[in-house]
Amino acid sequence: MPARSNIEWTEMTWNPVTGCTKVSQGCKHCYAERMAKRLEAMGSDRYRNGFQVTLHPDLLDVSRGWRQPRVVFVNSMSDLFHDDIPLAYIQRVFATMRDCQRHTFQVPTKRSERLAEFAPQLPWPKNVWIGVSVEDARVLSRVQDLQSVPAAVRFLSLEPLIGPLDALPLEGIHWAIVGGESGPKARPMRKEWVTSIFRQCCTARVPFFFKQWGGVRKDLTGRELNGRIYNEMPGVLQPA
Repeated sequence: MPARSNIEWTEMTWNPVTGCTKVSQGCKHCYAERMAKRLEAMGSDRYRNGFQVTLHPDLLDVSRGWRQPRVVFVNSMSDLFHDDIPLAYIQRVFATMRDCQRHTFQVPTKRSERLAEFAPQLPWPKNVWIGVSVEDARVLSRVQDLQSVPAAVRFLSLEPLIGPLDALPLEGIHWAIVGGESGPKARPMRKEWVTSIFRQCCTARVPFFFKQWGGVRKDLTGRELNGRIYNEMPGVLQPA
């Protein structure tokens, strides 16, 4: 079901699909997989298949009933462009987002090639933000795929950041989120990686959002970078 979220850059989550598979090192310690297994053990019907890709068509229209505008993270427990999700189903998700203009929908993916392939067959209203996850330089090609998509807001989710990104292609990018890995076995994030991205964003005038330092106890490491919290958002959602 949709739920209020503690994720700093959104307000709530909506999961018309659950479950996923690993595609790169950023997936190694997937928080969604841990949560799905926990929910399966608790007997949650939505997670009866554990972390296998599962469509939930009964949730496709739920956002139509939300009267107040909301910022919504789409598929926090999956990846909308996973190979096991039919194009027709992705189109139904996009149709709902298109019809709910009062809400802002944030859709990150690691399947950038499939995103670029399907983009011409999808509507791109201004309230749909599309992003790619980039954990290190090995998957920088995802940014190029994103740059080809005709979305009003294209963003980078640079988390869990596990390596330097000193040559980010930021042309046509409207927002960058940076965060370290958290939870058991979290891999460390170096400050110089963060400051390099921050400088690149400043030069390119890309809003910079610093989510967390991460670690096994992210509550102890906090969100400050050089004594400041960075909560910058794309211009359409910048506070007055």
